[in-house]
Parts: sequence; structure tokens; C-alpha cells
Amino acid sequence: MGLRKIFKSLIILNKEIETSRGMLYPRESETREVRTLDGIWNFVRSDETNPTQGVRDGWFKDDLSKSMPTIPMPVPASYNDITTEQALRDHVGTVWYDRKFFVPRSWGQDQRVWLRFGSVHYEAFVWVNGRMAVKHEMGHLPFETEVTHLLKYGAENRITVMCDNALIQTTVPQGKISEVANDGGVAIIQSYTFDFFNYAGIHRSVHLYTTPKTFIEEVEIKTNLSPNNSVGTVDYSITVNGTAANEAENTLFARLQIYNREGVQVANVTSDSKLVGSLQVENVKPWWPYLMHSSPGYLYELEIQLYAAKEQLLDVYRLNVGIRTLSWTNTSFLINGKPIYFRGFGRHEDADVRGKGLDNALMARDFNLLKWIGANAYRTSHYPYSEESMQFADQHGIMIIDECPSVDTENFNQALLDRHKSSLEQLVHRDRNHPSVVMWSIANEPRTGQVNADTYFQFVANYTRSLDSTRPITAAIAVPSNDDKAGRHLDIISFNRYNAWYSNTGRLDMVTERVISEATGWNKKYGKPVIMSEYGADTLEGLHLQPAYVWSEEFQTEVLSRHFKAFDALRRKKWFIGEFVWNFADFKTAQSYTRVGGNKKGVFTRARQPKAAAHLLRQRYFALGREVDQCNIPSDLFTYIVDVGGSNFKHDSTDL
Repeated sequence: MGLRKIFKSLIILNKEIETSRGMLYPRESETREVRTLDGIWNFVRSDETNPTQGVRDGWFKDDLSKSMPTIPMPVPASYNDITTEQALRDHVGTVWYDRKFFVPRSWGQDQRVWLRFGSVHYEAFVWVNGRMAVKHEMGHLPFETEVTHLLKYGAENRITVMCDNALIQTTVPQGKISEVANDGGVAIIQSYTFDFFNYAGIHRSVHLYTTPKTFIEEVEIKTNLSPNNSVGTVDYSITVNGTAANEAENTLFARLQIYNREGVQVANVTSDSKLVGSLQVENVKPWWPYLMHSSPGYLYELEIQLYAAKEQLLDVYRLNVGIRTLSWTNTSFLINGKPIYFRGFGRHEDADVRGKGLDNALMARDFNLLKWIGANAYRTSHYPYSEESMQFADQHGIMIIDECPSVDTENFNQALLDRHKSSLEQLVHRDRNHPSVVMWSIANEPRTGQVNADTYFQFVANYTRSLDSTRPITAAIAVPSNDDKAGRHLDIISFNRYNAWYSNTGRLDMVTERVISEATGWNKKYGKPVIMSEYGADTLEGLHLQPAYVWSEEFQTEVLSRHFKAFDALRRKKWFIGEFVWNFADFKTAQSYTRVGGNKKGVFTRARQPKAAAHLLRQRYFALGREVDQCNIPSDLFTYIVDVGGSNFKHDSTDL
């Protein structure tokens, strides 16, 4: 490659990104109907060496079963672990789904019909009755399209989906595809550097829903509190789509009402034709994180009624609103004016059999465990989680550092930058109204010491701020602070480090001072708040070794304890604002001789049962909650031991 070609490859431009539209979560109302297409679909795995065969041969023109033998496949779910076939678990390339469904005749009368996918990983092509409906790139994020003109009303319809899980150097996340000789000829190999399994398929629910012809397409909410937190303000901006919106004689307006938990109206307003304004809630109940208030996660219901001239009701949409403020300085992060100390986890959407598929029972279990252990936050490592989990976090007062799918980002180039920004645009668009979202994470462990990292992350960070200036921006950085080029563009510094595991393996005496030194180095370089966003050690459930030895439950407990000592020293410096264990629960990875059936750094097993470290972490998190937020201590936090000779040796809350 000549010098001119090399120089050209290093030039990155801050191009405009096409923005998404719509994406309101499907909700029934007086003017809307919602139906799910979840269930058992028909499924075909393409030939890895001929991934476009189905498109060329027109598999979407008729039932899949007429082109290839099909198997049943649940939706939502990852397809990888459903069968017993290694070829499907490790498949690279395209797979196909289809199913039949009926649309009632009433849906064809004076309304519009939309098809919405919560997530298809990684790239999706969708046909309805043999006609192309929509294409979408970016796993873990929703997409939708109008299908009014594609449906047969009062009759049977067919939906066909082609999903492609291939990752290359310009996808988000990145990967590589290669051909390698095997015993049968040639194998297609997908490689990637990130440490979680590349589950694929229709991961989240598929919905059909109706809207009136003129309807509420976008709602953006921003909230504020008076200085004494007694009055709440809800600023709103509504975007409308449809015929009436484009007719000058039809002046549209909206009526908005806010209801409290008891269903009592506490505020209302009528907008002008600009559909922008604000509501005030007297004696407001702010949205507080878990353990910071006796009633955390307080949500109001905002009802929006869209009217045309002559009081003609066009559309009704409702959403939950949490009223709170966020602010940050070079030493702190505050919610409703009160400093926050984050205590939580990195997590994964991952479970046995279903992979990354949405599972409401599992989600409810996870939130129960988060509250049991006393966590107040987690990071959506390393991609956006389901919208249902975001709603759960709103309700339970669990703060979220919301991360886009950019992980191990390297080889910075124009195509990658454009997709990276697009992933953030879609993420912010989807999650901007969630009170639980308190920070945007623009990447996990990017190679921020590389050439172009400075310019690249300046563009990414500033673009994210242009989408939402009400939340701080971070990224989980793994390079040493001296090498990093991205931190100056962030609001809060997050760093990942595995002392006594990946570095100085087994040396418990080389943890505390190193953590203190590195965190101090980050703060000294950038003068910003610092979070340790990952630390931990792999632990095989049930392995007990004394003295502590790597992979044992005793070792994981000791590693956490040595970090606790560092965190307490750092907390006294004020600018250290949070600790996130890696990981919440064990999860699956690509096959590796360093991974025994997956990554075992969870304090819970993959089946969501506690290891020894979970009990230690629970005692710490509630102790911190009592110190920082004056929360109550669970009665079962400590186990009674003994009362000997009048000297009370029991462990209970008084020991704190």
C-alpha cells in the first residue's frame, strides 16, 4: 500500500447519519390494537458456502417448506442452542424463518398497520406475502415498517425473515470471516475478539400493531425538579405522521394528562399546533434509585390525546414518566441533587437454551436478585438490552449505564464510524425517555491507544451529546491511562482491570494498591469522576480450595474483598463514584481452552443461583447503602452465630 493510500485510509469525516423514525413501544389504547407474532416459526439453515441461495431462488415467494425442509423454531430465542446440532450452534451466515398469520377485516378500515421487531441479530431482511417490507442492520435494536399495503385483510398472510449473523470489520460489533480447510474441504469461520457468544436469531418479540391514519409517531420527554424537589416539570415534544398533519386546514393539538400511581390526575395541559410544551406537577414524587428512598422507581403515567380541528380525537398513546434530574461535576454524579455512589454489575442477556432470547421469567428473576444483593445499577454490557428490561429498571429504580453494541472497537475507519454513530442514534432514540438510563456508554474496551482513536471518539462522543445532552457519556476503557486518547472526550471515566486474574494471576497481594494507583492515574490525567466498570475472577461453582486458589469460590471472594479495600480508600477521595463487578451471572462464550463451558466470573451461576461471593457482595452493597443512602438493612443479611457467656458474638445489622 502506497503512502497516499495509507494517508487516505486514516482520514475520518464526521458525516451526517440518517436518523430513525417512530419506535414508540407498541401499546394498546382506545385508538390502537397490538398483536404478537411470537410462537413457533418454521426455520431453515442456509448452506454456509452459499448464503445467498435463498434470495436468488426466491424462498420468500412461498412457504419455506416448499423450498427446503424446515424445523420448528421458537420466537423469541437465539437459534443456536435449540437443537442438538453442532452445525446450527456454530453456523455462520444466513438463516430463514417464516410463519402464517391472519389479519382481521376490521384492520383494513381507515387505519394503518405496522410490523415491529424488537431485535434480530445481526442483519434482517423481511418479506410480507412475498414482497420486501424492510431491511435493518444492527442487532439488539428495534425496527419497524408500515405494512398496510402488503397485508391481506380477513385472510391468511405470510411473513418471511432472513437473518445474517456474519460480523466483519465494519459491523458493530466487529468480527472477521475466513475460510479454513477442514476434513470435509473448507469451513467458514467467524472470529471475534469479544468474550461472549455470538448468539443470533429473532431475539425479541415481533408485533403487529395499528395506528390511526394520522398518529403520534414520536414522543420525547425531559424532566426537571425545583431546587427543593417539590415541583416537577415534564417537557414534551410530539411528532405526528399522517394525512391530517400535512393539511393546512387541519390544526392539530394535543391534550396531555399526568396521573399518579393511584390514578389521580395531577397535571394537564393543552398544546398549541407546535405540539411542544411542559406540564408542572406540584408536590411531586421524584424518581429515586433503589435504596435511596422508601418508594424507589416512582412512575407517573402520561396520557397523550391527539386532536384535529373540531375536537376530533385522532390518537391516544400512554407512557410512564419518572421525574428526576441528573447533573455531574468533575468530582461527582448527582440525581435529584444528591450524590450517587454506583454499586452494581456488568451483565449479559444470556441464559441456557434460549441464548439472548427475551424471557420474562428470567428477567423477573434477575431483577429480584439485583434487589436481593443490594445493587442500584448495572451496565448493559455490551449492547442494548430488551425494552422490557428497561421498563423493569424504571419500575424498580435500578440505574442503567446504557451501552451501544461497539465492543473491542479497532481499525477505525469511515464505514465503522458511520455504523457506530447509527447504533448510538438508534439507542438514544429508543431509550431517551427512560428515567433509569442515567449514562450513555459509547464503547466497551475500544483500542483507544491506536492512531485515529482521538478523532474517532471525539466524533462519536460529540454526536451522542447532540442526541442527548441531559446524560453524561462514558466508555469502559481497558488500555492504560497513559496510552488512552479517548478519555478527554468523555464526561465520566470508566476502566476495566483484572488484577490477580489476567495480570499477576493468583497474587492476592497485588490487588489493592494497584487499583488505587490506576484509578488515581485516570483522575489525575483527566480530572473527571472515575468508575471501576469491571473487575473479578472466574469461579467454578462448588470448587473449594483452602488456602484460596484460582478458580475456587474462596479465590473469587478474596479478589472481591481486596478490591473493596481499594474502593473504600478511593471513596474518601470523592471523585471515585462507583464499582461494578464482572459479572452478574456466568455466560456462554466461544469455545476456548481458557473457558470451561463459558465465562465463569458471575457471582451467580448461569442458572441464577448464588456463589459464595454473592453473599459477601450482598453484605457490602447493603453496608454501602446504609452509609451512603441511610437505607434499611435486611433482617437476613447476617447469620446468627452464638451468644457465649453474655458476650454477644452474633452477626447482625449492629455489626455495621
